[in-house]
Amino acid sequence: MKTSLAKLPSPVLAGVVKERTAAAAIAEAKNCLIHGAKMLDLHLSHLDKTDVETLRTVIFAMKLPVLALNYPMADICITEDERMDSFRRAVEAGAAGIDIQGYSFHLPSKSGFCGEDKYSFTKGNPKEIVTDESIIAKQCELIEWTHSKGAEVLLSCHTGVPMTCEQLIDLVRFMEKRNPDIIKLVTPANNEEEMLEALRTMITLKKEIKTPVSYHASGAAGAITRVLNPILGGHIVFCVDRYNEYSTMEQVDLETAKNIIDNMFKIL
Repeated sequence: MKTSLAKLPSPVLAGVVKERTAAAAIAEAKNCLIHGAKMLDLHLSHLDKTDVETLRTVIFAMKLPVLALNYPMADICITEDERMDSFRRAVEAGAAGIDIQGYSFHLPSKSGFCGEDKYSFTKGNPKEIVTDESIIAKQCELIEWTHSKGAEVLLSCHTGVPMTCEQLIDLVRFMEKRNPDIIKLVTPANNEEEMLEALRTMITLKKEIKTPVSYHASGAAGAITRVLNPILGGHIVFCVDRYNEYSTMEQVDLETAKNIIDNMFKIL
């Protein structure tokens, strides 16, 4: 039986794995395990082979539950159907869960909002949000199929625009209707006020939303929320073990994140 990512004790340290070969991915997973990771965030777009047999070998050797994701990359031509098929292969290979984005099945929504502006969270041209029921139905079908295979779904959204606490609560409730197991949100924080709003939002999400939520702010003012929000109730901390050219440099390294969180919980 696959490990439930949603039921792992919060906050969960996730080691991000972005490697080209199966051997390199397995080695990086071991580094993450040594430095405190409790799950792995496997980027399929970086692997040179993503057939079921290769993925099964990688996932089995990683020794931790795997969340598979596949963000489109500028230098790789791939259709949405092909991207969704990579998720299905990962589930068949043993992944505990997949990370599907709010724009899944409608790539134009990755760059900006394309629907009718009638919700609080559609203001300001947010990215990765769809309200088209036909697209949402396709996402629900994939979520249901994933659940039928004993795996879970993280539904993620990187809005690209700041949002208030009230807007994000409305957005999460809208996303919850698709029945994901975990929701991930990222908004930018360009100044101290937006950073403080992100902290307030995390506290409110913890109180009002049943689905486990991982939320942090990006940008220079948002960096601190990558560690503070998990302490305030966020479910997953996405961390880098060793930085390389593919790393998201804003992500905290595993050892630092573990030390901060462990020490903070000693006084809470």
